[in-house]
Amino acid sequence: MNSSWRYYWESLRTSYWFLPAVLGFSAIFASLVTVEVDHFLHEHTSWQVNWRYTGGPEGARAVLATIAGSMITVAGVVFSITIVALSLASAQFGPRLLRNFIRDRRNQFVLGTFTATFLYCLLVLRTVRGIDNEQFVPGVSVTFGILLAITNLGVLIYFIHHVAVSIQATSVVQAVTDELHDAIDRLWPHNCDEDIIGSDETPPVLPVDDAAQVLAAKSGYVDAINDEALVKLAKDKDLVIRLARRPGHFVIKGTQLAMAWPRERVDEEATKRLNNSFVLASQRTPFQDVEFAVDQLVEIAVRALSPGVNDPFTALNCIDRLGEALSQLAQRSVPSSLRFDDEQRLRVITYPADFRAIAAAAFNQIRQFGEGSAAVLIRMLDTLAEIASLADRETDREALFEHATLVHRAAHRSLKEEADLKDVDAQFQIARRQLAASNTQLKKQD
Repeated sequence: MNSSWRYYWESLRTSYWFLPAVLGFSAIFASLVTVEVDHFLHEHTSWQVNWRYTGGPEGARAVLATIAGSMITVAGVVFSITIVALSLASAQFGPRLLRNFIRDRRNQFVLGTFTATFLYCLLVLRTVRGIDNEQFVPGVSVTFGILLAITNLGVLIYFIHHVAVSIQATSVVQAVTDELHDAIDRLWPHNCDEDIIGSDETPPVLPVDDAAQVLAAKSGYVDAINDEALVKLAKDKDLVIRLARRPGHFVIKGTQLAMAWPRERVDEEATKRLNNSFVLASQRTPFQDVEFAVDQLVEIAVRALSPGVNDPFTALNCIDRLGEALSQLAQRSVPSSLRFDDEQRLRVITYPADFRAIAAAAFNQIRQFGEGSAAVLIRMLDTLAEIASLADRETDREALFEHATLVHRAAHRSLKEEADLKDVDAQFQIARRQLAASNTQLKKQD
């Protein structure tokens, strides 16, 4: 499955209606199966099932109608509670985090169970016949509907508990962090030795004057790039393509999307196929964009540091989680930016996100909005020191030292209390020693 299909499947799978739709079709299938079982038992009267419903048709209709009516009512209540939770989350943590609540499988499952039970009872209700000579009461089906109603009562209690927990700041931060780790595992995998750029392997320098500029056919955020389609296009047309955009970038119609060599082989078909290899959307997702999940944690921290919220503890929690994610990145091998065809000929040069860019996305805004808060600045220095203890690449340590220096300057610019400045200076020296120790240890290993 190529990148585009994986992206569309992921979008479908995480949509709010997908799981309820699956449960709805399951309810239709279950109603057909249980009614067929009832027909079999009705024709073979010698078969006795003691636990099934044994009442008359009027009683069966009343039971099924009661369950169906109550389930659709509770489904409306569940939907209302979800909307309230989304409103609270949007106001406190930012509208971009609504996606995390919508794609929550547990919320989808709860809504799906109630709507599926309603649909099941409705379909079984139509099979009940009360005419004397053609009387048919689907006892097994009615009994199964009662069991579903009892199960849904427990689901409702669980849903209320889950909503109360999920809108807490720590739970929101944990959910975003889990998504960030998933993105890192997907885009910076453990075992990618064959795709790593070595110290002597760098993208070739190609003459810009000889390149064809491929322009975007529409505007939007780059959500995914189909590398397989790009390699196939480059092989079919015998091209080398260098991408000018990466997932997370916003593309304006008519601006540069990529460059391709040689110029004379880039025709209208190649331009169209290259545009189709980019999945553009109205909003960003973390499918191929690690920075988006980082930005979500940063948004929570920045909102927590705003005067209207004034919640530095949530900001500190976000800094800890960002440090955890960057420590994970610092220990991963850098995926290659080069894509080769099956003949090992270079075809595509991508525009990857590196550790420096992700670290800038993680710390710049928090440092800017956290000026004047000694606790935030000290925690940032502490986190940078922790990341440095795990960073092996020289470029990564240089990026960390730059951020430590910026935090140190921000502290001296914004803090007035001498004791706070001493604490910041002490933590900055720890970070410097940690970075120096990491550098020395790496040289010894070399």
